Amino acid sequence: MIVIADDITGAAEIAGIAFTHGADVRLVCGGPTCCRVTATNGTTVIATDTRSMSEAEALAETRRIASHLSPLTSHLSPLTSHIFKKTDSALRGHVVAELQALMASTGLPRCVYLPANPSKGRIIRNGVYYIKEVRGEKQEVRKVPLAETDFSFDPEFPAKTSVLSERFPDAEAKGIIMPDAESEEDIRKVIQQYDDGKTIFAGAADLFSEMIGIGCGRLKKSIAKHPIPIIQAPDNTLILCGSTQSKPLELGIPISPIPRAVYDGSSNLDLWDTTAYEQQHSLILTIPHTHRTGKEVAVHLRRVMAEMAKRLVSNHRPDHLIIEGGATAWATLQALGWTEFQITRQIAPGVVQMSATNGTLVTLKPGSYPWGW
Repeated sequence: MIVIADDITGAAEIAGIAFTHGADVRLVCGGPTCCRVTATNGTTVIATDTRSMSEAEALAETRRIASHLSPLTSHLSPLTSHIFKKTDSALRGHVVAELQALMASTGLPRCVYLPANPSKGRIIRNGVYYIKEVRGEKQEVRKVPLAETDFSFDPEFPAKTSVLSERFPDAEAKGIIMPDAESEEDIRKVIQQYDDGKTIFAGAADLFSEMIGIGCGRLKKSIAKHPIPIIQAPDNTLILCGSTQSKPLELGIPISPIPRAVYDGSSNLDLWDTTAYEQQHSLILTIPHTHRTGKEVAVHLRRVMAEMAKRLVSNHRPDHLIIEGGATAWATLQALGWTEFQITRQIAPGVVQMSATNGTLVTLKPGSYPWGW
């Protein structure tokens, strides 16, 4: 199977699921590397950064990748069993444009877009996207519409509506179906209804799990059979909390927040104090400020985080690099020139460890996912 993901943490999440399922998994970053993909009985996950691009750039990149994949999949039938488009589970990204490009390349007239992740409390009911949250002094568990969560503060794709048809008003007219799903069983029914050889499936991790026959519930049980302790960073570890929703792990490692002047762009990286790395041999970089939003701000933040990470990796050569947030992970790995990875284990859904070609252990996690159960 070939998976195209719109960010690298989503790609790692899918690679981790396939790895847990026993597949031979390879993760490659977009660009010239992904064009060397060859037909295989295993799973190749192609990570792109299209979610952080402009719509025109995302469309062009999806077309480019799809054009290289078409000869490899021309002999496969049905195509729906061999191509999966991983998208964000909180409706971020240039979804319709990318799906259109993939449909045009494969010649398939229809796409099922299902971003729900019931295993994580993210459901679609009557066309409205809800996220499970714990709120109030009584710690009440509630299903909250997406636009009423922290995703409304996303710097690039703020959730201004929870209604899918409002977020993607032209989807249906372009052959993109957006069904409801509140459970694994709902997802299975959707697959059974549309898996006819004429449909591309796109969406979140729970949909992929059901498509390969493992299921999100069975996936959790599979990981539980081989329990992995909560992440305990070894000596010489660099952790990047690159998402505005990131909360630093309590590991006894010093925390170095980005200075406000660097965050605002009025000062360069030299103002950022990272001397604690030399004393403790590990460091956590964070972005505690949220007073600026917009595309320009997001690009600036991931650029400075990547530049600082490159500087620290060059000086300290960490054994373990841990990154939260897809855009930050992509920018950092591109800055380091690391483009191919071997999956080594899945700690929790979405929390995946990989080995870079130079031997450095890399752990990736989507910014909105928890570290464990």
